[in-house]
Amino acid sequence: MASDTTTGSGAGDLFQRKATGLLRGWSVLDGFIYAAFAINLLTLGLYIFSFAPFIPDGSLIYAIILSGLYLVFQAVTYASLIAVMPRAGGDYVWMSRVLGGGIGFVLAVTGWWFILWHWVPIYANILNIEVLVPLATIAGFGGIADFFGEPGGMFTASTVVAILASILISLGMRTYARIQKFCFYGGVIGLVIMLALLLFNSNADFVGAFNSHAQDLYGAGSNAYQQTLDAGSVKGTNLGALALGPTLLLIPMIVFFNLWSNWGATLYGEVRGASDFRKNIYAMGGALVVTSTVAVIMLLLFAKTFGWDFYYAANNAYWGGNGPISVWPYPGLFAAFLFDSPILQFILVALLALWFFGWVGSVFLSSTRVVFATAFDRVLPEWVAKTSRNGVPYYALALMLLPSIPISYLYAYGENFATYTLDATLVIATTFLGSAIAAAVLPWRKPEIYNASPIARYNVLGIPLITVAATLFSVFLIFCLYEWLTDDTYGINNPQSLVYMLILYAVALALYVGFRVLRRAQGMDLKMVYDEIPED
Repeated sequence: MASDTTTGSGAGDLFQRKATGLLRGWSVLDGFIYAAFAINLLTLGLYIFSFAPFIPDGSLIYAIILSGLYLVFQAVTYASLIAVMPRAGGDYVWMSRVLGGGIGFVLAVTGWWFILWHWVPIYANILNIEVLVPLATIAGFGGIADFFGEPGGMFTASTVVAILASILISLGMRTYARIQKFCFYGGVIGLVIMLALLLFNSNADFVGAFNSHAQDLYGAGSNAYQQTLDAGSVKGTNLGALALGPTLLLIPMIVFFNLWSNWGATLYGEVRGASDFRKNIYAMGGALVVTSTVAVIMLLLFAKTFGWDFYYAANNAYWGGNGPISVWPYPGLFAAFLFDSPILQFILVALLALWFFGWVGSVFLSSTRVVFATAFDRVLPEWVAKTSRNGVPYYALALMLLPSIPISYLYAYGENFATYTLDATLVIATTFLGSAIAAAVLPWRKPEIYNASPIARYNVLGIPLITVAATLFSVFLIFCLYEWLTDDTYGINNPQSLVYMLILYAVALALYVGFRVLRRAQGMDLKMVYDEIPED
């Protein structure tokens, strides 16, 4: 057993059992694909880009480049933590061992367990606007498309997301990886076709196609392209201009999409070669760089074929509720309009939908390992750490699935509940900040573990690389948190939501205190658990 104590005998008795029961079913390539799905350009990316007109003077392209380059520090931070402690549970394990069990439990349980219940409707919204509604519209099922724009459709889609994610996870990591690869390679084919259509067609081609299909599918006027420009015109947009101040303010918007290259960090106890620092960089940093590069190429092609003013106007008109078509302006569907055949349009949108289906499992997968790890440490009840023969922590999965259904119902039908969830991203970023602080002080808080790790030889001017990267990443997170809390533009500084999130933190704290008192009554000191690192 890995330990930072001089006497490791009997340490196995501290944990639920000596081995986790999880399987090393993933390669580094699987980790790369998972990270690419986490910072998903075709799902979250396109959705978040649609809010760029709210900061019209900021450069969307430069914001992606700058944030993508800076977030390499995030990849270095997490790659380092994984190399030091490649254990299931990620953020929870690192914070609890470096900063203390209470801090680790409260931040990780709130940020990975409670909050991800509330992300199911977010995934469901993407499923609706980028998959179900476009496909139903192309197929001529307008009633189905309308249904998924209503509360009943939102709840139905949320239920589909929760159940589908649970089924994929229940198949085990090896099968999940195979399905993920199929979706990734199929999605890449769809993306290449989309980019080729944009490359080899002109703006005039798109204007004609858009006007025709907007009229046929949505009943818009004969010149919907110009009507969109008139309805959503945004002053100040300029593709190539760099207004530094507004562009920096656009970055906290962009990180709603690209902050997640570390989403698989909680799974690296099940990745072969996870102690190799460079491989971890390739998986997370590589996904970040590749996704950022493709995003820039895609936006340049939007400017060429859609027209940059039209792209901004379509998004602005949609959010303003005054566009000639009422559905969200999905660029994948716009590209499909360049095909004359509805069958080819359907096939392209279906291929692009694989980006969603390869991503959907991530709503629960990473979180199950955090829940599992807390039970393996004997904080939560021991039954939560039970695994199936193929290494699935099925009780932890149930603790993700079951609460998400009533949460989704409240989100769809509750009068104000969706407002309460606005700060969900803020809570996850706070968890990342806790891990970044743990990483920064790791060489001094746990010198035995750090010095025995492969990253101990990496320094910058005599300062450990992990400390430098984690400090810079922390500064970035603090900047984003400050902007989110103080600027209405980002739409998440809602007082009701903040109170709701504080309640979730309070529940996590109550759980920790309650179980710590219970374990003490049973003769176990959880502090001894946190002085040890569990087996793989």
